[in-house]
Amino acid sequence: MTDMSMQPAAGFFSMRGITKVYPMGNEEHTVLRDVDLDIAQGEFISVLGPSGSGKSTMMNIIGCLDTPTYGDYFLRGKPIADQDENELAKIRNREIGFIFQSFQLLQRQNALRNVELPLIYAGMPHKKRLERAEEMLVRVGLQDKLWHFPNQLSGGQQQRVAIARALATHPTILLADEPTGALDQKTGHQVMELFSALNQEGHTIIMITHDINIARFGSRIVRLLDGVLSEGGPDDV
Repeated sequence: MTDMSMQPAAGFFSMRGITKVYPMGNEEHTVLRDVDLDIAQGEFISVLGPSGSGKSTMMNIIGCLDTPTYGDYFLRGKPIADQDENELAKIRNREIGFIFQSFQLLQRQNALRNVELPLIYAGMPHKKRLERAEEMLVRVGLQDKLWHFPNQLSGGQQQRVAIARALATHPTILLADEPTGALDQKTGHQVMELFSALNQEGHTIIMITHDINIARFGSRIVRLLDGVLSEGGPDDV
């Protein structure tokens, strides 16, 4: 049981002493080390670090796909450790919008159906979820691509479909893992401009990246190296 006296006063997003240890034979490998992080509602934060720094593990813990070995994680003031599997599934579906480097679209479904998917899991009625899916695709500039399949779309367009899907449930946080990693530089910057616009509309964004030029789109940069988190320097934004 999480000690409620540890809960931060702000109550939106906080990590306290997050540590992740994996057993490796007779030894242990520490991937995250005593991570403290507070994020305000509406903030756009970039988590910058090289491969092997612990970024993916941190993303999985934020997304409730993994649990820390030690430490406390609070979302909207709720201690995540106290949630059962059903509650965690609701958090993943409704509170967090996932955006991945590889898009993770269903290849046999058109853009509209891909965006509709999390709304099916959320139990939204058929007509309403189609309306919401179309609304989200219009929001990311794909109003003329509703019926296109992923293989009929460019990489940038596929990532926009993925962003629309992430937005569909009106999540608390957009969690983006290397969102421009599979895109060329020009297309990547166009996608990041969309992220900036979404943030200006009030969306809270946590972005994982290894690229300082992409990280600078965030309003704040934190660095992750060998599992240790630190604030970025004044020249990082």
